Amino acid sequence: MPAAAAAGGTGSGYLHTSGNKIVDSTGATVRLTGINWFGMETDNKTFHGLWSSNPWRSQIDTMARLGYNTLRVPFSDDALKAGATASGINDFINPDLVGLSPVQILDKVVDYAGGKGMRIILDRHRPTAAGQTALWYTSAVPESTWIANWQALARRYAGNTTVIGADLHNEPHAEGTNPAATGACWGCGDTARDWRLAAERAGNAILSVQPNWLIFVEGVSCPSGGLSNVWDNDPSNDEDCGWWGGNLSKAGQFPVRLNVANRLVYSPHEYATSVFHQKWFDDPSYPANMPAIWDKYWGYLYKQNIAPIMIGEFGSTLQSDIDKVWLQRLLAYTGTGVDGMSFTYWSWNPNSGDTGGIANDDWTTINTAKQAIIQPYLIAPVGGGGGPTGEPTTPTPATGACTLTYKQDNAWPGGFQGSLTVKNTGSAAINPWAVTWTWPSGVTLGSGWNATVTQSGTTVTAAAPGSSPSLAAGASVTIGFVANGTATPPSAVKLGSAACA
Repeated sequence: MPAAAAAGGTGSGYLHTSGNKIVDSTGATVRLTGINWFGMETDNKTFHGLWSSNPWRSQIDTMARLGYNTLRVPFSDDALKAGATASGINDFINPDLVGLSPVQILDKVVDYAGGKGMRIILDRHRPTAAGQTALWYTSAVPESTWIANWQALARRYAGNTTVIGADLHNEPHAEGTNPAATGACWGCGDTARDWRLAAERAGNAILSVQPNWLIFVEGVSCPSGGLSNVWDNDPSNDEDCGWWGGNLSKAGQFPVRLNVANRLVYSPHEYATSVFHQKWFDDPSYPANMPAIWDKYWGYLYKQNIAPIMIGEFGSTLQSDIDKVWLQRLLAYTGTGVDGMSFTYWSWNPNSGDTGGIANDDWTTINTAKQAIIQPYLIAPVGGGGGPTGEPTTPTPATGACTLTYKQDNAWPGGFQGSLTVKNTGSAAINPWAVTWTWPSGVTLGSGWNATVTQSGTTVTAAAPGSSPSLAAGASVTIGFVANGTATPPSAVKLGSAACA
C-alpha cells in the first residue's frame, strides 16, 4: 500500500474531515496545496504535455519541488471506456507510456506522485471529451454511467492512499432563462436538476465501495439553475449568480448529506478577469469588496466550521493588474500555514486558454510571476520516489526466494475476490519488486490494489508502486484483486525471477 508523506506534507494514511479541517489518519491537520494537470478530459484522453521534450516524471518532480502536494486530475467518461486510446505522447521521451490505455497512464502517475508524498484527487470534468455540461448527465452518458464509473475508479484504487477522493462533477451551472430553468440548481428538490441531491446519490454510491475517500462537491452558478431575465427590467427577481461551480450559498441551508461521517469537502471555483469580467471587479472599493463576496458564496462554510473548503480551480493569465491583486487577496483570504483552506491551482498546463499555466510553453520552465505569489502558501510534499531529475530508482536484480499464501476472500457467480501474500525469503531486498502468476484461460482481472496489477494473456503482473519499490528481506506484500471467471488460485507465482513455494 503506498505510504503517504509524514504529517507536515500531506499526512499519513487516508484523510477525513473534522469541522473545517482535513486531517490524516493520526488526526494531524493537512492542507492540500495542489495543482491541476489536465488533458485526460480532452480528445487526447491523457495528460497534456506528454508531447513535449520534458519527460512526464520530470514534470511531476518539478511540481513537487515547487511545493504542490496534490494533483487534481480532470477526466471524461470517454477516457474510461473499454478500448480508449491515449494520444499526443512523445514516444521517444516517454517510451514507458507507449501502448498504455488512459487509465494505465493514470496508474503510473498515481504511483510516481505517491512516491513523492503527493496526493491525487480525481475530477470527473466532463461526460464526454466534447465539452462542459450544465448537468452531471446527458442522454449519452446517463447518471447510472456516471455513478458506475466512479465506483469502478474507487475499486481500482482501493487500498492506495495516494488517491484520496472524488470531485464528483466539474462546474454544474445554470442553463435556460427563469422560470424555464434547465440547469443545475441547489436545493430546488427537482431530482433531475438538483445538484445537491445528485451529489448525495453519487457520493454515497462511492462511499459504499470505498468509505475512506473524501467526497469533493462543487457549487452551482445560480441556485435556481436558470439565468435571470435581464430584459424584464425588474431587478427584484434577478438572482445573485457566481462562477460556474462557485456558488455554495445554499449549502448551509441545504447541506450535502453523506452516509459516512467526516468525508465531505466543499470545492468552489473562483476566477479572475482573464476568464470573465464579473461585476464585482468594477466596484469602486475593489479589492476590499472581495472577502465579503467570498464569504457569501463559500467562505462562510469554513468560517462557521461547517466543512472544509478546497478551492478546486482558480487562476489567471495575470496580464491585468486587477488579476494580480485578485490572486494576492484570494490567497491571503485562504490563510497561511497548515490551518489554511486547501486549494488546487488551475493549472500546470500552459495551454489553458483562459489562464495559462505555471509551466511555460516548453512544459519545463516556470512562470515565476505566478509562482512567486502562490509560493508562500504551498506546503511541500514529503516523500521518496525518484531523484531530482525524475530518474527511477536503480533496480536491484531480483534474487533469492519467496513463499506465498493465498486467501479467497469472496466469490459469486461469474467472479471472485482474493488476496495473495508473498514473502521475500531471500537474503537481500528486491528493488523494484514485481509478482507474477498465471490463471487459466477465461479468468480475467477486474481490478487490483496494493500494486499496479495488469494482465497479458494468462499472465498477471503486480508491479511495485512508486512509493514502495523495495521489498526487504523477510518482508511481505499482500496483493488484492477482483477477477472474472471461475474462482481459481494463482499458479506459478514468482517474486521477480524466483518461484514461490
